[in-house]
Amino acid sequence: MSVSSFCTDNKPFGEIMRIRLSDHFTYKKLIRFVLPSVIMLIFTSIYGVIDGLFVSNFSGKAAITAINLIFPPIMMIGGFGFMIGAGGTAIVARVLGENDGQKANSYFSMFVYFTAVGGTLISAIGVVFAKPLADMLGAKGEIFDLAVLYGRILFCSMPFFMLQNLFQSFFVAAEKAKLGLTVTVIAGCTNILLDVLFVAALEWGLTGAALATALSQFVGGVLPVFYFARNNDSLLRLGKTNFRIKILAEACLNGSSELLSNISSSVVIILYNFQLLRLAGDDGVAAYGVIGYVGFIFIAVFIGYSVGIAPVIGYNYGADNRAEMKNILGKSILLLSLTQVAMLLLCAFLSWPISALFVGYDKALMSLTVHAMRIYAFSYLFCGFSIFGSSFFTALGNGPVSAAISFMRTLVFQVLFVFLMPAIFGLNGIWFAMIAAEGAAFAVTVAFILAKRKKYGYI
Repeated sequence: MSVSSFCTDNKPFGEIMRIRLSDHFTYKKLIRFVLPSVIMLIFTSIYGVIDGLFVSNFSGKAAITAINLIFPPIMMIGGFGFMIGAGGTAIVARVLGENDGQKANSYFSMFVYFTAVGGTLISAIGVVFAKPLADMLGAKGEIFDLAVLYGRILFCSMPFFMLQNLFQSFFVAAEKAKLGLTVTVIAGCTNILLDVLFVAALEWGLTGAALATALSQFVGGVLPVFYFARNNDSLLRLGKTNFRIKILAEACLNGSSELLSNISSSVVIILYNFQLLRLAGDDGVAAYGVIGYVGFIFIAVFIGYSVGIAPVIGYNYGADNRAEMKNILGKSILLLSLTQVAMLLLCAFLSWPISALFVGYDKALMSLTVHAMRIYAFSYLFCGFSIFGSSFFTALGNGPVSAAISFMRTLVFQVLFVFLMPAIFGLNGIWFAMIAAEGAAFAVTVAFILAKRKKYGYI
């Protein structure tokens, strides 16, 4: 049988199987399209989890507490890459929907170059101010020294971390989500192997964990540059561009919800740590750190889905295909609902083995962690839809609504309940606070979806 027997309209079989932004999405096609982004975000989240796992078991509570204190502001700053990636992808996807590939490549190139330069400047500032930052976070003694060391090493890799965050969105817009997944898996495996070498084998402790993460971020940030800089069969390619402040400002405004989400989440983690230090001491911070590591992976599923589907929404909005937007929204609601229930059950069921994996060497700390995780698990019933809702409006070019959802979810409700709930329930109130905050954010998201349905025609 000839190769042409597997072709339609002279297109090779692999080209036919490729899912395009312009396709009609069934449940099967939708899952296939977003799955690489979901796995990609999970692997990105694994970086911090692997560091925490190795450091906790090989270096003890002081080291894991230091990471939990310094890591939130690092993630906060790395969120600039998510901001430009999410906001820029919405613009590029819309332009692709308008069938202007040249302009899309120009915009794409500008976003990449700006992120690289901005990340380098932020890196230098972070290295210089690592000590004042650790002091502001409340680190003392040995924990202070460890936090400064870990922070400075990761600030050195900040440009690559920001680029990696940026490319996670653009790989999807380029119709190369699987390639993006491959790059992220390579980077994730690099982190794991180097943790085994540096922390377990060479016993470099916190320094080894930081170096493993930094080098994996270098891999994740540089490999996509090489791909997009050469001739490729994706929708995007790096090349010459002109600096367009208006387009850059639009991308930053449109993606502000993603940056705000990172900043707010980091601020909230810092506030939680302060409350936990007051109510439970170092053990409370360590327990919250373990819950955070689990949350990185669970939340990554929802973020990955939102990142994966956003270019499709943006493309169909640009093409004025309201029927497909309605189709995508309806299927997304069902898939997210099922996933949220599964997350609750999985987290509750795995609370003991996960806690044992991280802090099994300390019975009191492990008991506290298991108890907290089983309460915290109920927050997963609500968070996925709010994350999707914020990304949904980003893809539609409505940055203010997207930012409002993100701001309420990740900052306003969190701050309100992290101070209110402990005053009523004591230490347990800290774990209840997340459930209350996510529930309130869910209600706000539903309200915005319904309020804007006539304007965008997705219902």
